[in-house]
Amino acid sequence: MRTWIAFLIIAGLILAAIFAEQLSPNDPDTANLSQRLKAPCWDYPLGTDHLGRCILSRIIFGIRMSLFIGGSVVLFSAILGIILGSAAGYFGGILDEAIMRVVDAFLAFPSIFLALAAIGFLGSGMINLMLSLILVEWTGYARLVRSIILSLRGKEFLEAAASLGASDFYIMRRHILPIVLPQVLVMATLGIGYAILDSTSLSFLGLGIQPPTPEWGSMMNDARPFVRADPLMMIFPGIAITSSVLAFNLAGEWLREQVDPRSDAPQEI
Repeated sequence: MRTWIAFLIIAGLILAAIFAEQLSPNDPDTANLSQRLKAPCWDYPLGTDHLGRCILSRIIFGIRMSLFIGGSVVLFSAILGIILGSAAGYFGGILDEAIMRVVDAFLAFPSIFLALAAIGFLGSGMINLMLSLILVEWTGYARLVRSIILSLRGKEFLEAAASLGASDFYIMRRHILPIVLPQVLVMATLGIGYAILDSTSLSFLGLGIQPPTPEWGSMMNDARPFVRADPLMMIFPGIAITSSVLAFNLAGEWLREQVDPRSDAPQEI
C-alpha cells in the first residue's frame, strides 16, 4: 500500500511539474504587499509569503526545479560513475587503484560537507549547485559498478566472448552493462530523493537557488524570520520536501526488492 502511495506521489509530482502553469492559481513571482502573510483562503489556498506571493503557486513551480535538479544530478552522476567504475573493475591494476583512491578520498567526508566546500568555491546558482552535487554523488555509482564487475570477472560467458575475439568495449556494452543497469536504476531512484534533499538544504543555507526563483529550500530560508508570525510559510515547503524524498526512497526500496535475487521480501506493490 505504501509503495502505491509513493508511486502516486511521484506521478503527481511529475504531472505538476509538466502542467505547473495550468495548476498554479496565481503567478508565483507576482508580489502584492497588500496581501502579505495572508492566511489560506480561496484565492490563496496555502496563504501568501512576506511579499504577498502565492505559496501554493511557488510550491508547484518548485516541483519543477527540484525534479530537474534531482534528475540531472542523478543522471550525470550515474553516467560518470558507470564509466569510471567500469574502467576500474574491468581493467584493474593501476587504473583501478587510482580511481578507487579518489573515491575513498571523497567518501572520507560527509557528502554535504564536500558539496558545501564545492559550491563555496564555485559560487551559488543552479549550475554550480548541480556541479557540486555531481562532484560528490558519482562515487557511490562508481563503487557499485566496480563491485558488480569484480563479481563477474572469471565468469564463463565473459571468457567465451573474449575468446571469440570480442573487444573490451563490446563485452562491457553487451554483457556487463545489462547486469549493471538494474542495480544502478535502484540507486538512482534513491539518489533522486537525496539530491532533492541536498539541493534544498544548500538553498536553505543561501548557497543554492537564489530568490526570487521558486525553490523549496529558498522558500524555507525566506520564511525563517516569520516562523513565529506565520509558521505555515515554512511548514508547507517542508511537507513538500519530506513527501518527495520519502516517495523516492520507498520507490527505490521497492525496486531493490524486485532486482535483488537474494531478497525474501514480498514482491507485491
